[in-house]
Amino acid sequence: MSGVQKIIVADDDTDQRLDRWLRRLFPHVSQGRIEKMCRKGDLRVDGGRVKSSTRVMAGQTVRVPPLPASDLRPNDTQRRISEADIKMIQSCVIYRDDHVIALNKPHGLAVQGGSGQSRHVDGLAAALCFELDEKPKLVHRLDKDTSGVLLLARTRMAAQALTAAFRHRETRKIYWAVVAGVPHPKSGMIKTGLVKAHGHGPGGEGEKMYNIHPRDIDDTPGAKKAVTDYSLLEAAGKRAAWMALSPVTGRTHQLRAHMGELGHPIVGDGKYGGSGQENLGDGWGSQLGDEISKKLHLHARSIKIQHPENKSVLHITAPLPKHMQDTWDYFQWDPREVPEDPFEEEE
Repeated sequence: MSGVQKIIVADDDTDQRLDRWLRRLFPHVSQGRIEKMCRKGDLRVDGGRVKSSTRVMAGQTVRVPPLPASDLRPNDTQRRISEADIKMIQSCVIYRDDHVIALNKPHGLAVQGGSGQSRHVDGLAAALCFELDEKPKLVHRLDKDTSGVLLLARTRMAAQALTAAFRHRETRKIYWAVVAGVPHPKSGMIKTGLVKAHGHGPGGEGEKMYNIHPRDIDDTPGAKKAVTDYSLLEAAGKRAAWMALSPVTGRTHQLRAHMGELGHPIVGDGKYGGSGQENLGDGWGSQLGDEISKKLHLHARSIKIQHPENKSVLHITAPLPKHMQDTWDYFQWDPREVPEDPFEEEE
């Protein structure tokens, strides 16, 4: 066991979540352990109790309680990344300049470490330094099974600017999804409250978001307002629909929970659509059968955000992953025949 450590937050680490900051220093500390240290008050910032989501700022002192020797290992940048993983993560780069890197994150690759996640973007980011010495920093996240545009900042200043843009909703994010059935009306806005029900694993695995009526948000502990714009792009009869989704808010599992609540779950989403049900046009479920992949059909197609340095509009688009492209080919859908931003046309 180590003794109590008091660590001052460096300038480069300002405005990070406490759990992310701690895992960068001690990558083998599980998310469950961090949550427990916070609940017990053993992990403190400037002497005060904190949550794992608390953001640390430069100059603050973090009290880290004694950790088992197994948790005191080199940080991610010191661990060796395999040649195969270096090649894989570098092949995901779809945009790069001196300030920003954009990845087309693959389906199935976690963004950050957690319980049972030893391979993730944050742990592979040291392979994305290229000509700079500094490891790129995450500024937002995608679910493990969601593919598409993921931004990383290459400098401290870029990280601050991009993080602020996401926090203040100064971005335009368009997701593409395939859903079971065809929503009516064909476009609209979904407004609910979302409240989290934790899973039963040691790190809270299996957590799920539940929709509640907007009028009940204020009276429901932990509930947060969630808003999603949606628009139908193409339909395959009554069987399935190609949807554009734009999250106005950024809640956990928001798009998946909202489409499930609408009665048209995202294809491949067992959590919000029933893992064993098939929808052939007259039923409800998240699997389409036939040749359609059972993987989640949710892809962060594009993002518009102000460039942190030159203040121009940075517009990045990510190609579909193979399992979704196969579905597009199956239904003979052509991305060239739909608007890049259907919500812009409606404004």
